[in-house]
Amino acid sequence: MSLKDWMARRLRTKKGRAVYARRKAVAEAPFGQIKQVRGFRQLLLRGLAKARGEWALICLTHNLLKLHRAMVAA
Repeated sequence: MSLKDWMARRLRTKKGRAVYARRKAVAEAPFGQIKQVRGFRQLLLRGLAKARGEWALICLTHNLLKLHRAMVAA
């Protein structure tokens, strides 16, 4: 059985659909928060290395703010 056939078979089951539905929802949350809360819609720099650096800074600030909120709330 090929990997594609195996995955198609798995997604036909109720349990398989539930697992992948949850995975999809969980993976999208940080991107949605960064886009909505930070207002980040597009990269400002050109080139893969610069874009990766800019994205790393966006993620860093996102995570630092989450840590700050958690410490203030505790």
